[in-house]
Amino acid sequence: MKKLFSIMILLTCFCTYMHAQKNKLSKEEFRARQEAFITENARLTPQEAKEFFPLYFELQDKKSKYNREAWQEIRKGKQPNVSEEEYNRIVEDVIQTRITIDQLDLEYVRKYKKFLSSKKIYDIQRAEMKFHRHLLRPEREKKSKK
Repeated sequence: MKKLFSIMILLTCFCTYMHAQKNKLSKEEFRARQEAFITENARLTPQEAKEFFPLYFELQDKKSKYNREAWQEIRKGKQPNVSEEEYNRIVEDVIQTRITIDQLDLEYVRKYKKFLSSKKIYDIQRAEMKFHRHLLRPEREKKSKK
């Protein structure tokens, strides 16, 4: 009986794990979907896409690094006995990270302008926002059904 119970628990854990993995995209899958969505919605030519996406993903990697660092700072604030001075440093570090990310965005927009029109860059920005809303839609639908 104990064996059967142990096997059932193991199977339940495995099924839960597999379900979670099924809904999670790898970085490569996510980027492939993002590239296809932005290319289609911003109506990028193959040449424009070829020049744009290496820079775009380079920027995303840099922004991701800064965001991870900001989240590490924010987590420090959850520790017990954090002083007001430490909270002040955390808040300022997070704001500085946002400023750095905004400066990176501006730097890369200037790089994009070397081969894309401002209208195309605008279309790409809109497509990127739509992509993130599109990606979150199934999550919102799940929550609203609960």
